[in-house]
Amino acid sequence: MNSDEKEDCECAPPQAETSPARGPDREYEEPEIENPEASRMKRAAAKHLIERYYHQLTEGCGNESCSNSWCASSVGFNRMDNNAAAVKALELYKVNAKLCDPHPSKKGTASAYLESSAHSNSACSNRKMNHKDVHSVRDNFKDVNYLTEEKVYEILDMCGEKEDYSPLIRVIGRVFSSAEGLVQSFRRSKPHTKEELKSLQGKDEDKDEDEKEAAACSATAMEEDSPTSSSSSRLGEGSSGENDVQKLAPDEVSVDIEAVRRVYERLLSNEKIEAAFLNALVYLSPNVECDLTYHNVYSRDPNYLNLFVIVMENSNLHSPEYLEIALPQFCKAMSKLPLAAQAKLARLWSHYSAEQIRRMVETFQQLITYKVISNEFNSRNLVNDDDAVVAATKCLKIVYYANVLGGDLDMEHNEEEDEEPIPESSELTLQELLGEERRNKKGPRVDPLETELGIRTNDCRRPLIPFEEFVNEPLNEVLEMDKDYTFFKVETENKFSFMTCPFILNAVTKNLGLYYDNRIRMYSERRITVLYSLVQGQQLNPYLRLKVRRDHIIDDALVRLEMIAMENPADLKKQLYVEFEGEQGVDEGGVSKEFFQLVVEEIFNPDIGMFTYDERTKLFWFNPSSFENEGQYTLIGIVLGLAIYNNCILDVHFPMVVYRKLMGKKGTFRDLADANPVLYQSLKELLEYEGSVEDDMMITFQISQTDLFGNPLMYDLRENGDKIPVTNENRKEFVAQYSEYMLNKSVEKQFKAFRRGFHMVTNESPLKYLFRPEEIELLICGSRNLDFLALEETTEYDGGYNRDSRIIKEFWETLHSFGEEQKRLFLQFTTGTDRAPVGGLGKLKMIIAKNGPDTDRLPTSHTCFNVLLLPEYSSKEKLRERLLKAITYAKGFGML
Repeated sequence: MNSDEKEDCECAPPQAETSPARGPDREYEEPEIENPEASRMKRAAAKHLIERYYHQLTEGCGNESCSNSWCASSVGFNRMDNNAAAVKALELYKVNAKLCDPHPSKKGTASAYLESSAHSNSACSNRKMNHKDVHSVRDNFKDVNYLTEEKVYEILDMCGEKEDYSPLIRVIGRVFSSAEGLVQSFRRSKPHTKEELKSLQGKDEDKDEDEKEAAACSATAMEEDSPTSSSSSRLGEGSSGENDVQKLAPDEVSVDIEAVRRVYERLLSNEKIEAAFLNALVYLSPNVECDLTYHNVYSRDPNYLNLFVIVMENSNLHSPEYLEIALPQFCKAMSKLPLAAQAKLARLWSHYSAEQIRRMVETFQQLITYKVISNEFNSRNLVNDDDAVVAATKCLKIVYYANVLGGDLDMEHNEEEDEEPIPESSELTLQELLGEERRNKKGPRVDPLETELGIRTNDCRRPLIPFEEFVNEPLNEVLEMDKDYTFFKVETENKFSFMTCPFILNAVTKNLGLYYDNRIRMYSERRITVLYSLVQGQQLNPYLRLKVRRDHIIDDALVRLEMIAMENPADLKKQLYVEFEGEQGVDEGGVSKEFFQLVVEEIFNPDIGMFTYDERTKLFWFNPSSFENEGQYTLIGIVLGLAIYNNCILDVHFPMVVYRKLMGKKGTFRDLADANPVLYQSLKELLEYEGSVEDDMMITFQISQTDLFGNPLMYDLRENGDKIPVTNENRKEFVAQYSEYMLNKSVEKQFKAFRRGFHMVTNESPLKYLFRPEEIELLICGSRNLDFLALEETTEYDGGYNRDSRIIKEFWETLHSFGEEQKRLFLQFTTGTDRAPVGGLGKLKMIIAKNGPDTDRLPTSHTCFNVLLLPEYSSKEKLRERLLKAITYAKGFGML
């Protein structure tokens, strides 16, 4: 019901207008044969009556002593909102409830309404109308309940002639504040059926303007299925909406989007008209939220999605006027959309241009940033509890998947799952008895919208806009990750976790979430081990202990890990504790860091032959002709997984395709660009060659490789490949199969074993859910960018030192003067690794502590805690000499 109708409704006795249909089901009782004109009149009368019931419930009759319990003027009447009043009005009409006589104080309004209603009805029923009446209706536009592009321009031109835009503002306010009106607006024109064309051809082409207007009015009345103003009760009752949707593709809607854009472009330049859009959205959003939450309106009329499409085309949504009330309320409404509706929106928006996607991203990001900055979020006032931020994040997820769908997708080349399931822990039975059964045994978490759309983020090679634009840094700064992780694991409906929308989190925040997950899993394994030892009487072993000799580190470590992997893989999820034989170091993290570094140096030594090294790219690749068995590669995968699990950075140099394969995607021709750039360039030139490939290049489907000893090995990409020439027609197939062989088939055994070992440690981790392949590389290898100025800003001091101490100033001057290699040695000496953590050196919490007065002793460090113990040397020269000697010759652990 539009606002004008609400103001004009008045009370009157129902008997005079209800004679055509009495009883509780009047509206739906129809004789077998009925005059169409009488049927239309009956619907118009029913509509008018229900409107008056609605007015009685919301405004009252004006009589303060009214005794009608269903009149707002009666004593003790409980006020109801517009939606509830609309539903109640329909119920009162069905039971022929009492209607109050209008009180004299409201007679003027009542008579005006009755005259207006009578005039409207007679205008529809009479075949002849004088032109003056038609012009009056056009001026008021009270009969406009939905809009088309032509109607907007008609009203706009008329307002322009009079230099009065108030009629257009009223129409926009009425239509854009009504869910039903907006859903019906800007529909795409449908081609006529054969029967409709014949009917149109049979009509008198000379029908005058008045008859056309009357026919249009009659058609409008016939289309109204239900007369109440509540969109939840009106939408979806007719079958037309459902039929329209059945004819549409999964990524189509019935609204003419281009028409909506043209209309916005013309109207938004006028400030007064723009205010009408703003006010209408404020009124519309709560009703839409109610419809979606309680009335399941989308399932009854999927065209309901049109209103979200129309509103989101407003290019001013991100302006400050919308940020306070209108946009937050609209986001709350959109976040209530069912999964199928969200998927349809994502599919529709995936066809938008990058600029249009970016505009929508900026709209939601602006709201999130505004709310974060304007509130003081902390551990007591969590950002997770802010409805506007949560709703905007959920809406941003729809745009995120539209960005993925609209990008460059590769959904075909997927790695096969491991044939053998990863063995479960022998402690599982005890866990079940203790109520500690693992939550994610069936595999990593998958986003429901991802499942509905049938895609994964990793399927996207290049999105419409970069993934980084979805990250909101202000949100990351105020997010209490320990609380958010708890909400993520508990999965309660009343607490939202931003880890369910990992696209909005930066790598540092996600790494912190992964850290909490790993630590809690370690504590869980430790607790289960203690309980198991009490029940079974076995020796207590709460840690994954590795005792190794420096000179035999590979033999000792890999043999021990192999035994654990075979006997009880769950032990791999315990906290790692490394001890070097003959050394006194206690492992609080630093010993493990050096252990991983030494293992990686040994494993990736080209002399061992497990990996090949490309001097041009400085990258390692699996050796397809290695003599090592698959078990050795499994153990290397375990080491890689343990490094992530224990928050250690490794100095490994794999091409990006390795991380893509770990995440379930096969290597393709495009991956050769960084894995083997020379081969990539050659194959690219083959694809772009304009001459005759067969005559000029004389290539066949047989390729050659060299083994470990330099001997050539021949491989047929197709059966009898040496007899099949590569031509202009089949060169794409040749390139695809060549890439498939180099990146997948030739190293299939080695990589499967490697991946299996990796998953032994990470199979229950949210790693795949949170991170993209490039972020996995950052997680394992750390950042290559070493910003020592950022490190200086975040370093803390202890033992009497501070930022202004002489020795500290000289220390930083000395360190900044070092070369790249010397800086890496310093990092290795102080932190146990020469790589920066995720987020850069600014995220490294280093402490410089005073270690006595001037002395000849060298500086020392606690790599477990990133602490540098620095004596107060007497001069800058002595400081430089002692520091260089310490970082150059440091090896091993001892007790200070």
